[in-house]
Amino acid sequence: MNIHILTVLPELLESPLNHSIMKRAQEKGLLQVEIFNLRKWAVNEYGQIDDYQYGGGAGMIMMCEPLSKAINELNNQHQYEEIIYTTPDGDLFDQKEANTLSLKKNLLIICGHYKGIDQRIRDHYITKEISIGNYVLSGGELAAAIITDAIGRLIPGVLNNETSALFDSFQDDLLAPPVYTRPADFNGWQVPEILLCGNQNKIDEWRHEQSVNRTQLKRPELLKEN
Repeated sequence: MNIHILTVLPELLESPLNHSIMKRAQEKGLLQVEIFNLRKWAVNEYGQIDDYQYGGGAGMIMMCEPLSKAINELNNQHQYEEIIYTTPDGDLFDQKEANTLSLKKNLLIICGHYKGIDQRIRDHYITKEISIGNYVLSGGELAAAIITDAIGRLIPGVLNNETSALFDSFQDDLLAPPVYTRPADFNGWQVPEILLCGNQNKIDEWRHEQSVNRTQLKRPELLKEN
């Protein structure tokens, strides 16, 4: 799978995408993440990619020309199935969307910055707009890193135990159950006996029950959506 990210601040993405699971995914050849600096397609020798907005108002806007040139050139090379724009007014990113996107082969993520990108780019190039939450960041780079991580870990072979992702929170619109490890008794705090019984069916039933209870308590809206 190829995930390409177009940004004005590539250095913000270097650390989160080059360690841990994302690093292993790339080393295994299962995921290729490439970061492209939009200033390569700047409108002048000064690296300009933004300008004042028509109609006045505070803040700069990312210009049509560099974005259009970059998208056209990259898309001609890779034929993206989705061109994604990270924006606070996009569709809220969730596990279902991560699952869907993990089945794609080529994705381009465009990181917004300043006051955003010229609307004409959104109208004519963007196929999917994604928000990671109801708040505003300084730019779309952190959002792009989160989306890439959520997608990349779902690719078969990325996780050492491929069943692990199947039991993540939100996979079945439920939160994950509580988890425990050794020792079974710590400061008098006991691991639930059911987890020590050796009966996997009973353990699975208990975990499902705990997931439902936890979801009902903490995120009841997830149950209402079903």
